[in-house]
Amino acid sequence: MTGTAYDPSACVTRAGRPAFVVNVEVFLERDGRWLLIERGEREEHAPGLLSGVGGKVEAPGAGTGVLEETARREVAEEIGVDLAGSGLTYVESSFFVTDDGDPVVNVVFRGPMPPGAQPVAASPEEVAGFVWLTVAEAEADPGCPPWILGSLRRAASGTGRQTPSSSHRST
Repeated sequence: MTGTAYDPSACVTRAGRPAFVVNVEVFLERDGRWLLIERGEREEHAPGLLSGVGGKVEAPGAGTGVLEETARREVAEEIGVDLAGSGLTYVESSFFVTDDGDPVVNVVFRGPMPPGAQPVAASPEEVAGFVWLTVAEAEADPGCPPWILGSLRRAASGTGRQTPSSSHRST
């Protein structure tokens, strides 16, 4: 996404296994507007730019539903909204390399903002603020990078696959 060259040898562990960051991003909609966060200025990747809510899969994650669980956890941590019971829809996945050279598999979900939920910048070091924008408004916003705009357009198009509304944990 940022133009950093991809070095396949950098994507393996010392044992020769693939090594990628797995990131989850969520676009939440209410009344035709989409919640986008402004990334904190100290964020390593794309500081100060608009983004969906999200973050990295952390170990140990759920045995099944790890992406959905990560999406719900990140939404709670970053904007203080509980998505328990809310269905998420898979939108897309992509691969990119961060400015620092980290290979990332990014998984995008969309879903409705729960009725009555009031997002806040619950993690100010990660989230400097947030805005509610239509797709057209996001297209006109210079703080919305092209890769986010592409994901937002696909999220808004309504295509995707519904995921379970409850988290699943293996025991």
